[in-house]
Amino acid sequence: MTQSELDELANLLYPNAKDSSYYLKKYKKRAVKGEVTRIAPSPTGYLHIGQLYQALVHRLLANTTDGVFYMRLEDTDNKREVDKAGEIAYDMLVRFGLTPDEGYRGAQPEIGEYGPYVQSKRLEIYYAFAKDIVKSGNAFPCFCLATENKQEILQKREEELKETGGLEVKDPCRNLTLVQIKENLKAGKKFALRLKSSGDVNKTHEFVDAIKGKKEMRENAKDDVLIKSDGVPVYAFAHVVDDTLMGTTTVIRGQEWFQSLPVHLELARAMGLAQFKYAHTPNICVLDENGNKRKISKRKDSFADVRFFLKQGYPTTAVIEYLLNLLNSDFETWRKNNPTLPYTDFPFNINKIGVANPLFDFAKLNDISKSIISRYTAEQVYSSALDWAKEWNKLDYETIKSNKTNLIKVFSIDRGGERPRKDITKFDEIISLYDYVLPSFKPKFSVNLGQVNKEKLIAFLTDYENNYTILADNSQWFDFVKITALKYNFVDNKTYKQSPSAYAGNITDATKFIRLAITGKENSPELYSIMKILGEQTCKSRLQDLIDYLKAN
Repeated sequence: MTQSELDELANLLYPNAKDSSYYLKKYKKRAVKGEVTRIAPSPTGYLHIGQLYQALVHRLLANTTDGVFYMRLEDTDNKREVDKAGEIAYDMLVRFGLTPDEGYRGAQPEIGEYGPYVQSKRLEIYYAFAKDIVKSGNAFPCFCLATENKQEILQKREEELKETGGLEVKDPCRNLTLVQIKENLKAGKKFALRLKSSGDVNKTHEFVDAIKGKKEMRENAKDDVLIKSDGVPVYAFAHVVDDTLMGTTTVIRGQEWFQSLPVHLELARAMGLAQFKYAHTPNICVLDENGNKRKISKRKDSFADVRFFLKQGYPTTAVIEYLLNLLNSDFETWRKNNPTLPYTDFPFNINKIGVANPLFDFAKLNDISKSIISRYTAEQVYSSALDWAKEWNKLDYETIKSNKTNLIKVFSIDRGGERPRKDITKFDEIISLYDYVLPSFKPKFSVNLGQVNKEKLIAFLTDYENNYTILADNSQWFDFVKITALKYNFVDNKTYKQSPSAYAGNITDATKFIRLAITGKENSPELYSIMKILGEQTCKSRLQDLIDYLKAN
């Protein structure tokens, strides 16, 4: 077509649209020296752990460069949209400490000078750029009917990739004359706008990805849809327009988008827009039933939904620091050397993100979570557990609320110092870990006597209970246990007489059964302190319960 025909076509397709120059002037270049990054979820479900992973990269990159991190909502998939999903996504970012500086804010008014930050409210902007690209001869209306479903299209593309190593899809409508287009429009036919690709699938070019490094890529040779027949733009077109106007400097997204990059690069060139930097993050994976890596699945993995970690009672900082371990391998060393600094002080480097897909490891997450909680004060543990229970477990909430004094006391045992106790992984464990400080506690004994004679044990526990009193300190209490144990040959007297100091910290059987009587567990914080919290009468009563159990069994 001639230029005059292209101009006429553009006005015919988008008669009310402004020129793109209007919006390029309206949205001024950002006055920031650092990186401008964004997270742009679709409101088609919950916030995925992989999106939180990427949001962390956005937030840290903006932080470390004095830049800006904003949120945009890509709500152009009406069929799959889930009510309030956008609000939930924003809320999760806030709760995990990754609050965007500007943009979409859920139920709150958006902030920032580059909005609207919701794509469904930006249609007139997209039409302005669509009008421009038609005028340039780089896009055309397609009147073909969509006869293939998504699965068929994906299968067809996979087969073509195997055969040719690339795709060359030239749409039959690309060569329609202006007269033919007018006839179709007059007949009431809907059209989709397609890119008129000038690429050659047999040609390659180099591209440098901020994470993957230098890559050789085939040119795009597909006449991709830019705006669907319902007037809604596809991701590629909206992404290029929005990120240009909003001043995004680095587009950070999952590596599944890497194969689409040639389309986005050609589209930016066709629209005469500057090229972004791109960073494609690896995908967090799990092992399938055959031991092979697969992406975390919304359908198969409950923890794909980041709310899972809140419901379980993980501190949000623990989840973030675990993800940082996956992003930069030197974070773990940094944390060991800086145990009290906030993770935001870590010198994050996007170039240190590995290209291999990491495996999600709950054991590692649990270790990190234990370390973080171990640095809490007893009051912080209590308030965090109470806040968690108030939202997720009403029964635990009432229990924690009504037993504040004893819980704070037991949380205080072995807390603080260079080697604090690390027994709490997450806050949904609080009641099961410390149920023995509750007035309603009744242990369910499971006694393994091992080499201990039951009659001797009963005699020892009876003597211990009869003479038990709260002593001044742990040392006096321990001496009392030791003396009583020796009376009933719980230890080898010959060994003890030869080296009493060596044995002083190892009265295994004696303390094991006292601990079992008092807590119902084989492991607990310092037993002397627990017994002091519970008081003499409660301890005597629990010792008698174990004695009665042993006699009956």
